[in-house]
Amino acid sequence: MKTKEFTLQVKELSEDGTFEGYGSVFGNVDAYGEKVMPGAFVESLARHRREGTSVLMLWQHDPNNPIGVWDDLAENAKGLYAKGSLILEVQKAREVHALMMRKAIGGLSIGYREVEAEPDGNVRLLKKLDLYEISPVAFPANRRARIEAVKSARMEEFARRLRDGEPPPVKEFEDILRDAGVPKAMAVQIASVGYAKAIRRESEGDQANDPAAFLKALLRG
Repeated sequence: MKTKEFTLQVKELSEDGTFEGYGSVFGNVDAYGEKVMPGAFVESLARHRREGTSVLMLWQHDPNNPIGVWDDLAENAKGLYAKGSLILEVQKAREVHALMMRKAIGGLSIGYREVEAEPDGNVRLLKKLDLYEISPVAFPANRRARIEAVKSARMEEFARRLRDGEPPPVKEFEDILRDAGVPKAMAVQIASVGYAKAIRRESEGDQANDPAAFLKALLRG
């Protein structure tokens, strides 16, 4: 059995242990140079329904640690949607629930057998997978999840420095805009014109220690 990890996007984690998230996200290249394609799970999910078998919920892929059940599994445009219930009578499930409540769990990971795959340049396209289990895991290996976490931390640090009256350099602001998906030419223009003017005004005391005024100055250019 092979495994593959994805960011855990929990929605409405309840006191009784039910939660929703994605066990796989389509279309992005992970840390292993592989990409799960739409339709990869269709046949496997249909076979589980037909044969009355279940995709297991384990802790960290450990067959000795079942912690719940998956109530609903389906593909949609984004990926493999999963709705599950932790069995809180189980000690490990209670621990996982507590960790999820505090956002200390970092991902979901699928356990699967590769049925059909093909190369596409330097990337392997996973076109058909036999799904065995989905596990909450501490650390997702999905590259996009790690990058988004870094970007989020970068934005938080940028906001903190604005609040402290220490706006970062123009180049750093340009990099943040690029991270957010702004085209390079536009990011350079915004950073070197509007942001640079806002920094000068802030240094002159027009909006010292006032992030709201600083941002207004930025928008005015």
